Amino acid sequence: MRDVKDHWFRQAKREGYRSRAAFKLTDIDDRKQILSTGDRVLDCGAAPGSWSQVAARRVGRRGSVVAVDLKAIDAEGLPENVTLHEADLREMELETLGGGVFDVVLSDMAPDTTGDPFGDHHRSIRLCNDLLDRVPAWLRPGGNLVMKVFEGEAYRDLLVRANGMFQKAKGFKPVASRSESVEMFVICKDFLPPDERQDGDAAESEEMIPVPPRPKPTPGWND
Repeated sequence: MRDVKDHWFRQAKREGYRSRAAFKLTDIDDRKQILSTGDRVLDCGAAPGSWSQVAARRVGRRGSVVAVDLKAIDAEGLPENVTLHEADLREMELETLGGGVFDVVLSDMAPDTTGDPFGDHHRSIRLCNDLLDRVPAWLRPGGNLVMKVFEGEAYRDLLVRANGMFQKAKGFKPVASRSESVEMFVICKDFLPPDERQDGDAAESEEMIPVPPRPKPTPGWND
């Protein structure tokens, strides 16, 4: 039985983060430079709020974070530049989210897992594609996107689609992700509006779209 209270869990408690997931975003941003001072950030599937904590600290007082989740998020202790919405993102318009487009969209969203890796993978892919459908309305040209996905047969197609919408889109596994986890984070840099995309953008070569080996799912694999 794995130790749920592992190093990252204990580190999160020490540093005041709400979950170990904070260190996944920290690692992503340290390595990929997703967030900048003054950014306006949309945090999708934000509960319990650890990604919002990290993002708020990194964008600073001149920046802001809009955190949305189907579940209620406790506002106590969150930075002042975080705004909370308990809602379904699919039913929200940009005006409801504050009106202006975002510099960065973050998504740690995942479907409720059923124990069926095939079905869970495809539900995860569907969430990511729903997000990509909304990116043109939410994200400014040149903006960045990070989204979680469960690996599987449709993972490559998702990367191809993302590469058609951004200058670059690649998978990344943060150090705080458990070794047995099949979660992957797709890092998308520099959003291209439709009129700036070149023919063939979506047909990236396989050399540009690395697909890491898929580990066997185990209990707790989506954490």
